[in-house]
Amino acid sequence: MSASPLSPKWKRVVVKLSGEALQGGQTHGLDSATLDRIADDLVAAADLGTEIAVVVGGGNFFRGIQGADKGIERARADSIGMLATVMNALAIEYAIEKRGRAARALSAVPMPSLCEPYSRQAALHHLAKRRIVILAGGTGNPFFTTDTGAALRGAELSCDAILKATQVDGVYSADPKKDPNAIRYERVTQDEAIAKNLAVMDTAAFALARENRIPIIVFSIAEPCAITAALSGQGRATLVAP
Repeated sequence: MSASPLSPKWKRVVVKLSGEALQGGQTHGLDSATLDRIADDLVAAADLGTEIAVVVGGGNFFRGIQGADKGIERARADSIGMLATVMNALAIEYAIEKRGRAARALSAVPMPSLCEPYSRQAALHHLAKRRIVILAGGTGNPFFTTDTGAALRGAELSCDAILKATQVDGVYSADPKKDPNAIRYERVTQDEAIAKNLAVMDTAAFALARENRIPIIVFSIAEPCAITAALSGQGRATLVAP
């Protein structure tokens, strides 16, 4: 058997997927072709030998911060958003299992009739068994984003890196879709990201990663094999490191 041309840089990572990444070209919900492409990428990344945990958002169904526009108080709106992440986690779990790779969806909001409740011990057990772990429910608390949830799980599970899959190919000084003069960074520190208010992740997520010395790799999920490329240090990405 020939050796894989790709070699992973880290033993264990958490991949942060936004809910919007799963909707493809649709305005909301799940796009089956996009879901299949991302599941293929996650399985290929796991096949390289890296232990993969995935933290998924819910913005393709409901984003908690949108609740104020709908007349819903923030704490309750965030609870609705947490439920949206569970829907996405179950969809990803099934898409991965269809490809012959074991996966487990774990929710920080206990709902044992649907999926396993999250605990650090359970997640570590599944990772050690080479299962892809999909982490839903954010942190289990309102007022925290799923970016912060990814940084928290990355620290809890002793991950070597956080792979932040976005709609753009790295960290920019401004939104490149709105500002043609936005500067793209190849590398920034987490202190710089906080000081410059680089909005690719929220301040709490950057601070958690900094305190636990976990590098963040920011890349576009739009291309096929984007996760495996980021995992092996290839492709176009920004490194956010201590």
